[in-house]
Amino acid sequence: MALKGISTSMNTSLASASTGPSGSTSTAPSTYAGHGHSTMPPELEQTLSMLSAHRSVLGYMLLSRGEQVSIIRHSGVVFEGEQGKRYAAVIRRIVESVQAGLEEVSGEENEGDSIRFMRIRTKRHELMISPDNRYLLAVLHDPAA
Repeated sequence: MALKGISTSMNTSLASASTGPSGSTSTAPSTYAGHGHSTMPPELEQTLSMLSAHRSVLGYMLLSRGEQVSIIRHSGVVFEGEQGKRYAAVIRRIVESVQAGLEEVSGEENEGDSIRFMRIRTKRHELMISPDNRYLLAVLHDPAA
């Protein structure tokens, strides 16, 4: 299974999470701990489950946005403990830097343009980031796997 469809699924699921459940009560067991949300939308749960199961995915992070970025949920040893906190801070800086650059070059005709999805590929890994107004979903995967 290629990761091509995962990027679309990441965007769709994160958009659903940002707007919240659409009036129905969800039976999903997970919660946005400490963020005032009762449950994760089923679409996001499904996407996170799919990401965790994919053999090339090393881990994912669902981060809050704001003054202080915090890890809402993560999977994979690469995102645990202090290493996870470092990744969270770096992901936040990457998104803020790219958004600032986009605003600087976009001019008046593209005012209000924002990042929808980013892929950063290094020699060893690929970092996919789906930013939203309230959350950041980041996935680290091994493209060679």
